[in-house]
Amino acid sequence: MIFQVFRRGPRRATIDALYGTIVAQARRPAFYRDFAVPDTVEGRFEMIVLHVALFFCRVRGERDGVRALGQGVFDSFCRDLDHSLREMGVGDLAVPKRMQSLGEAFYGRAQSYDRALAGGDQAALAGALARNVFAAPGAPPAGAHRLAAYMVAAQRHLAAQEGVAFARAALDFPDPLLISSAASSPVQRAVGNES
Repeated sequence: MIFQVFRRGPRRATIDALYGTIVAQARRPAFYRDFAVPDTVEGRFEMIVLHVALFFCRVRGERDGVRALGQGVFDSFCRDLDHSLREMGVGDLAVPKRMQSLGEAFYGRAQSYDRALAGGDQAALAGALARNVFAAPGAPPAGAHRLAAYMVAAQRHLAAQEGVAFARAALDFPDPLLISSAASSPVQRAVGNES
């Protein structure tokens, strides 16, 4: 039947469901109300980037089929960005340049977050979040420390989920409201870390 050609396959449906879960988590009101993430187009972009980066990092070590879901989610993210730019009135000729810039921003942030998480450096993570999410170049605000604590908790939470579950579109993030401000107090940097 010709119409079967146009149906979404199970893989596409899985990727759509995973990306939908990521976007829903990134839009949770707690981040904007309790963590003080700016409730702006930029703030919402940063929260989606943060969650896509967490998922990307989690599936990186999985077997090919599950690892490919990370690329699929990233592709959905790019399509979503393209659509959003066009809805905001960015012209057809300007979209590719903006997309390249946004793609570079994603990879820069993902590497920065991954490096801090892998090194267990919550202070460096808070610093990266302060610059990227809160646009605060100085000392990280309290929200950046709390968001860093959330990312550490989310990384652990994702690590506890089996990779095969992602292939069934089962993805779960922790409740941000369970991250207390006490758990996110600034971590002192080791002597000699600052240049």
